[in-house]
Amino acid sequence: MGFLRVRSRVYNYVILASRAANRCEEEHEEAADVVQVLPSTSDTGKRKPDLESDASRLQSPAKRQRQSMPGFEEPTILSNVKNIMAFVHSRLNEQDKLSAFLKKKISDLETNKRELVGVFGKTGAGKSSLINAIIKEKNLLPSGSVNACTSVMIKVEANTYSSKYEAEIEFITKEEWNEELWSFRQFLDNNKNQKKEDDDYHDAVEKLSALYGDDWRKSFENLMDRKYFKEIPEFLQSRRKILTCESANELSAEFVKYTRSDSKQEESDEGKTWFWPLVKCVTVRVPNRPLLQHVTLVDLPGNGDCNKSRDQMWKGIVGDCSTVWIVTEINRAASDKEAWGILESVSSLIGNGGECQQIHFICTKSDLLDDSDDLSSADIHDRIVKRNIQANDGVRKEFNKRSKIKTHFTDDSFKVFTVSSKEFLKGKHLSPEDTEIPKLKGFLQELNDCHSETVNYVNGAYGILSLIEGARRRKEGVGKADDVCKVLEKNMTEKLDQVKKAVEKAIKDFEQCLTEGVKNSKTSDEKLKSFLDRDKQPSFFKTLEAVVRKDGMHKTKKGEHINLNTVLASCLTDSIDEKFRKTFPNDVKGGYFDGVISRFSLDTNSLIQKYQDVKLQLIFLQTEEDKIKAKLNKIILKEKKIIYNSLTEAIEKNMKKCYEDARKISGNDALKKMRKTIETHVSLNRNMYEDAKETMLEKMDELMMIICKELKETMDHSIKLSLKASALSESLPDVSEHLETVQQHYNEDLLHTVTAET
Repeated sequence: MGFLRVRSRVYNYVILASRAANRCEEEHEEAADVVQVLPSTSDTGKRKPDLESDASRLQSPAKRQRQSMPGFEEPTILSNVKNIMAFVHSRLNEQDKLSAFLKKKISDLETNKRELVGVFGKTGAGKSSLINAIIKEKNLLPSGSVNACTSVMIKVEANTYSSKYEAEIEFITKEEWNEELWSFRQFLDNNKNQKKEDDDYHDAVEKLSALYGDDWRKSFENLMDRKYFKEIPEFLQSRRKILTCESANELSAEFVKYTRSDSKQEESDEGKTWFWPLVKCVTVRVPNRPLLQHVTLVDLPGNGDCNKSRDQMWKGIVGDCSTVWIVTEINRAASDKEAWGILESVSSLIGNGGECQQIHFICTKSDLLDDSDDLSSADIHDRIVKRNIQANDGVRKEFNKRSKIKTHFTDDSFKVFTVSSKEFLKGKHLSPEDTEIPKLKGFLQELNDCHSETVNYVNGAYGILSLIEGARRRKEGVGKADDVCKVLEKNMTEKLDQVKKAVEKAIKDFEQCLTEGVKNSKTSDEKLKSFLDRDKQPSFFKTLEAVVRKDGMHKTKKGEHINLNTVLASCLTDSIDEKFRKTFPNDVKGGYFDGVISRFSLDTNSLIQKYQDVKLQLIFLQTEEDKIKAKLNKIILKEKKIIYNSLTEAIEKNMKKCYEDARKISGNDALKKMRKTIETHVSLNRNMYEDAKETMLEKMDELMMIICKELKETMDHSIKLSLKASALSESLPDVSEHLETVQQHYNEDLLHTVTAET
């Protein structure tokens, strides 16, 4: 909805702020400079401010408000309200249950919002150039070599802690690398006459040569010797390595050896050690980039990594992406099999099994034209624009043919961009708008927009301050509290029953769908047979070897994504996909379980009209409803991914023994025996489909219990503490002026929300 701007009732706000300032300054003349509380952007979890230590240096919040009122932009509002709440937190003691409850509620207001944008694309498609252009750092991510490719995940986000360029490198464990070395040795010993173009042979040799040069060819015995890890003692110590530089160029040169593989190294690189085989993920932090304060761009390599922890991290990050970018060159965007293959291979992981709301198909290098030497700048511009329109139409037509993708995503969630990073930076033939980079930046700005953070914080603060002021006036409404509690408890019982019935209906619907899916398991068998029927192809044996070695998953050098587990589970996932998407939409505006969570209410609005004596306590409970619903939405979003993916994971678990047996096969007729092993296992384990069904339904039952428990316990506790707990009025601070100030923001937010929705 864009940045919140307070445009009306400014005069009243100034009066309120001034009155609050006078009171605060009279009470706290000794207060020092205010500490602005900022949210952490670290991906390690949310970091809450130390409110106690902040309080010791706290200045009057109202004085701070007067200093930052011009413009009334949202960051200012958020900062002001946070200062007020830190101030109030410092005035509360913990001598009674209500005060302790209030202090915890204030601490819980802090949240860390971070949106992930996953960027996929084959080598040379222009991913790195695109990211560099968007953040205006031409040389941050290495690009340009057709031989080099990004081999590890790279996260790009804002450095909110310093003005330096930083790269945080996370390694796999020593044990994991030792296990990989053993696998490489076994594989190479058993395939001494292997053709160099074979995928797995190439991967093994590339990783070993990058880290050890030619030493691995002499002996595998001492490859864990410390001499190979002198530059990265952090790897041996199971710590993360931090690189800090003054410029993007300098950092890029430093971290390239941790992220890139190069099949054709330059002479200057001879003897250079590359550490990317040991790296799980690199987080690059760029200073002075507010666009990325709440957004992380993730440059993602393809899946199918033989390192399990790296593969698990890949799946986790992909499943957490709220937006996915598929990057490909414009000249063959609609027909690029690898780009569409990537999207199809991750569609279930980012759709029903993830939280992706939008797919952006980004056609790069739109400035490149054949035979343009004799054309004028205007002609070049017109030809580029015309081709952009054609590419857009072609990509959309291709999307409409992809039923596998459309199972998880609607037309509205699919957008096409035709971009030129080069023209955006140089502007020779195209205006910035024609390059469509500003459109992508605008989208990122919307993601980064902290509006929801401000709304949630202001709403929560308004409720807490209302409760404090209501508790101070408790004597006025003490006779009505018991009556209100009875009504609320009755409403709670009725609303919980509605929630439970809605979830039970969804479980019943899923059970019916999955029962049909189990009956149709022959369709999965047919898909498996179709894959195994490739045995006439010369290279299929090596492909199947790779598939069973990687527990059913493999990505070929040609870009084909193979996953036998999803093939076998498809009879189940196909049966629930449509119902699942409606029950658990990734865009939660419609609400989960047909909106029963979003509609949950104890009818506090009507009670406020009837019981004015406890109006402030009821306002608190109203904001508590909003908070618990927001919390439940996060819980459900996380759990629904686990629920959906449990079907494939159950099949994968059952197939593990089959893959282990197939790996042991060698010698004459190995392909035939391997195929027979897989087919026999599937035939003798028909119960795996029923087991997968029961596993998912059990997880749905668990989710229902979590939802009902969270709703009941949270609201019961809040009702009890707000309406029944005893607290000496003199033990609570007078927050009446702060309440008026925050209420002003709260009312303005409601006005802007209604206006935006209208």
